[in-house]
Amino acid sequence: MRIQIQDAHTLVQWYDRNRRNLPWRDTGNPYDIWLSEIMLQQTRIEAVREKFILIRNQLPDIHSLAECTEEKLLRLWEGLGYYSRARNLHRCAITLVKEYDGKLPADYDQLLSLPGIGPYTAGAIASIAFGIPVPAVDGNVMRVIARLYKITEDVRNPSTKAMIEQMIKDLFHQDHDSHFVSSFNQGLMELGETVCLPNGTPQCEKCPLHYDCKTYQSGLWKEIPYRSAQRKRTVQNRTLLIIRDQQRFLIHRRPSSGLLAGMYEFYGVNGHLNRKQAVEHAQQLGFYPISIHSLPSSTHIFTHLEWHMKAYEITVADASDFNQQDYLLVDETQLADLPIPSAFRTYTVLYALRKEKNG
Repeated sequence: MRIQIQDAHTLVQWYDRNRRNLPWRDTGNPYDIWLSEIMLQQTRIEAVREKFILIRNQLPDIHSLAECTEEKLLRLWEGLGYYSRARNLHRCAITLVKEYDGKLPADYDQLLSLPGIGPYTAGAIASIAFGIPVPAVDGNVMRVIARLYKITEDVRNPSTKAMIEQMIKDLFHQDHDSHFVSSFNQGLMELGETVCLPNGTPQCEKCPLHYDCKTYQSGLWKEIPYRSAQRKRTVQNRTLLIIRDQQRFLIHRRPSSGLLAGMYEFYGVNGHLNRKQAVEHAQQLGFYPISIHSLPSSTHIFTHLEWHMKAYEITVADASDFNQQDYLLVDETQLADLPIPSAFRTYTVLYALRKEKNG
């Protein structure tokens, strides 16, 4: 199975006329491509646009990213989730400064060897920033190619991805002009994000390739691409105890590995506690509660896990004597500067520690 060269050139022409104006696009700076591609992994463009501008203004180049503290970067990253991406971004910047004079190498294999850069990201940087003829295959690209050529194999199967990557490599053997390579890969992404949609009816009438699309001709867009079922998310009940005295909050720093590694959170326990159990738990920690108030419940969805959270504000006379490893007592100003995951946005917004988006 081959990608038709005429289809490819039609797509490039469509992309050159219809591409969206995005802050990382057409800047001529490989740093912008790398930063945006990491930020866009499993995140909507709408959520990334403002964050990209913020981080780009705060950290304008690879050297400034390498010199940034991890805590500051996590605070800037807050709200995007998947915080391991930010840590790998930081590690990669340090490596680039030490080994590549603070520049991204114009070589696919060297890019692939860097922390946090996998085959898709290496392909995106190499092809978009440097015009290197390599594929950059993500979910959007798989969907477009699968529908265009009516590929019925499971797209969760690595062999299906490998087949589509080989189709693009074969295409680039026919035309490896740098503009063609860059615009073709971006065109596939753009088509998948704006026309050949993953949810809902694809906008086939806007697709420049619908006349040659085998799935369009057969009306099988609901069946293609085929994805085998993912395992169900685990539901975990949690209770947050927002323990505070008149000036300070009790905050826990999570372990340096695992879920939300190294981030800060309000004190939490597994399971749903009632008010009496919450007070008793605070007493077991050595606090003397003055009052307890129920706070709004909240749900946060991770890739394979859901947190269903209850929360109580527990006011104590004085938290000064609490001294356990990985716990901090911080005032509102200090708390506002800590990287707190979006999983707790209900409560950071409640205490006016973060602004509600569009609020």
